[in-house]
Amino acid sequence: MTDLNPQIILPGRYSFVARTLTLLLREEKVLMQKAPLTKKIWAGHYNGIGGHIENGEDVLSSARRELLEESGLECTDLHLCGVVTIEVQPSQGILMFVLSGSRLVGEPRPSEEGELEWIAVDELPQYPVVEDIPMLIEKIKNNDQIFFGHYSYDSVGKLVATFSYSAPQPL
Repeated sequence: MTDLNPQIILPGRYSFVARTLTLLLREEKVLMQKAPLTKKIWAGHYNGIGGHIENGEDVLSSARRELLEESGLECTDLHLCGVVTIEVQPSQGILMFVLSGSRLVGEPRPSEEGELEWIAVDELPQYPVVEDIPMLIEKIKNNDQIFFGHYSYDSVGKLVATFSYSAPQPL
C-alpha cells in the first residue's frame, strides 16, 4: 500500500477473507472434488473447486486460476451465481463467491487438492459432500437471479443458512 491509496481498513472492523467456489454443472451432473484424507478441512468430503483470491486478482480471474490449477479445465461461460458471508470469528469471516458454468475446455485431471468425479445431482445424498453443496446447487439451478447467503453455526455446530435474492431488473 502506498500513501497515494485512500483505501484503509480501520482497526476493529469486521473483515473477510475472500474465496471462490465453482460448481460446474452438465447434464444433471456436477463436477465434484474429493478432498484427500490428509486435508485439514473437509477431509474425504466432496466439494466444488475453488480457493482463496490472491492479491491482484478479481473474482473471475481467481476462479479461472483455481479451476485450471485444480482440474486442468477452462470454462468459457463461468459466471457469478451468488455471494455468501460466513461467520468464522468475532472479527473475521469468509466472503465466498459462488460461480458456475458448463462449457468446458480440456479434460478433468486430479491435483493435490483431490480426485475429480462427475456426480448426478440427485445422487449427492449418497456421497460425503460438504454440507452446503446441495443447497448451493439448488440455488444455481432454480434461479436466474444472483443469490446472497449468510452462514453461521449454532451451539452444536449445525450450519444455519439464510438466503435472499437480488430484485429483478426492469427490461
